[in-house]
Order: sequence, then C-alpha cells, then structure tokens
Amino acid sequence: MAVDPDLAERDFPPTPPYLVGREKVREFARAVFATAPEHLDVDAARAAGHEDVVAPPTFAMVIADRTLQQLLADPSTGVVLERALHTDQQFTYSRPIVAGDELTGQLRVTRVRAMGSGAMVASQTEITDASGAHVVTASSTLLIGSEDA
Repeated sequence: MAVDPDLAERDFPPTPPYLVGREKVREFARAVFATAPEHLDVDAARAAGHEDVVAPPTFAMVIADRTLQQLLADPSTGVVLERALHTDQQFTYSRPIVAGDELTGQLRVTRVRAMGSGAMVASQTEITDASGAHVVTASSTLLIGSEDA
C-alpha cells in the first residue's frame, strides 16, 4: 500500500501524559553524553534557575516517538516502518524540559510529497505541559520507500 496522499493535515489524538522522571533525565543524558551538571545534579539545575534536572534538548524525542508510533500503527496511512528512513529532526523550544513535567504530544502530518514510487512525509509534534502550555515542537521528516523497492 502506498502512502495515503490525503494524510497531509491529518491530526492524531494527543498521547497520554508522560511524567518526566529525574532518573530518566539522568539516564538519557548519560546515553547521549550530555555532561552539563544541570542534566544530572538537582542543586546545579536549581543554581541555574530550573525547578529540577534539565533534560538534554533531544529528550523531546521520547515524547515525539510516542506520536510517530501512532502514525506507524495506523495501516490506513501507508507508512510502514520497514520502508521508512528518518531523514530530518528539529526541535523548537519555548522552555526546557525538566524532571516533574507532565508532557503530552500531538502529531500533525504537515506534508506528503510523492517521491518516485515512494513518498516524503513531514510532521510536527506539539508537546505541551499539564497546563497546556507549549514546551517544544518536534519536526520530523520520513522518507517512505515503495513496496517494490
């Protein structure tokens, strides 16, 4: 099945809230070699003006991935993981993610462009906190190969 060209401008439901844990932030920071003390030490984070440890910028992908899984799980989209190549990822922050945040993501497919027998699918995930305030927008692009490639 090819990628549904009508997928553009489709909104997926918000994900269940994700509570950002202090140890998850520390684990993620170690995994991506983010060594700033604000990622690991509460006192250092508070001295820098934050409520708790601060997640590295790419931590937003933890929430964005939950929304992309919705896209991949819906067979009507024609987007198949085995034929997908993640070609671009960008984050636009309103504020840093800190331990204790309760975050929700909502995916919108912003563009579907035919590329030969495949397609390029661009999307944005708006990530908000428990009050509904914007935290970060994660923009992704997937290149989806054709079934016969």
